[in-house]
Amino acid sequence: MKLIIGSRASRLAVIQSQLVMDAISGAHPDIEPELLTLKTTGDRILDRPLDKIGGKGLFVRELDAALREGRADLAVHSCKDLPADIPADLPLCAFTRREDPRDALVLPAGKDRLDGPIGCSSLRRRLQLEALFPGVPTIPVRGNVLTRLEELDNGEFGALVLAAAGLRRLGLEGRIHRYFTLQEMLPAAGQGILAVQCRRDMDTSFLDCVRDRDAELCARAERAFIRALDGGCSSPVAAHAVIEGESMKISGLFVDINNKISRGLLCGIPEQGESLGTLLAEKLKEEAA
Repeated sequence: MKLIIGSRASRLAVIQSQLVMDAISGAHPDIEPELLTLKTTGDRILDRPLDKIGGKGLFVRELDAALREGRADLAVHSCKDLPADIPADLPLCAFTRREDPRDALVLPAGKDRLDGPIGCSSLRRRLQLEALFPGVPTIPVRGNVLTRLEELDNGEFGALVLAAAGLRRLGLEGRIHRYFTLQEMLPAAGQGILAVQCRRDMDTSFLDCVRDRDAELCARAERAFIRALDGGCSSPVAAHAVIEGESMKISGLFVDINNKISRGLLCGIPEQGESLGTLLAEKLKEEAA
């Protein structure tokens, strides 16, 4: 049976989709995964910030259409790049084991210290960087990971902040100068997790080979947090959940209209993670009011 997997066209997106495809074909020899790559609107428009042109939805529009039209059976996404609201007819049906969720600082090739502005793609990162590197300017940056690294090595920035998970999947872990702790820089919701999307009426039992229970519970809790705060592409919100034994701990970050950062943490039952994420968001909103 042939199974068409939709993916963005970047090298990282293809590698991530291949991870899912390999797991499926390894567990189900009768299934033949085939990759369909699409260049999304968000990948084509690189000269403007995402919040000015439509937000994270621009990274999934073409893939949503391919699913609805039957040109793709599944789509694989970096969970952190998904919009807060997912169409009811195209649910997220599987979440993979989480890679390293941290953000990382990358310096130009051959450099061993920060010298110049830091390129980063989100207000979430920029506001947290201000506390870590007072007086060091930040510059918005767009494009895929390899494009950003090329610009960095050409001298356009003094450093970049990138997701460690993407660098590791690309085999570029050696480019990492330092990892930020989760206390220094809280990551985007879902960072390090791959999400698989399908049509609502599809039997997805064959995806048990890629499903990770803890990753799903954490991803859904983190996404509930940003959804409760109307967190879009450039909204300065962040969340990270971890399951320890029978308990989930979720940390959240919220920035009010005056750029005041509020942080919070709640613990609860993992299976009630979405309620926990929503409760934490409401708590931070009340404190900021």
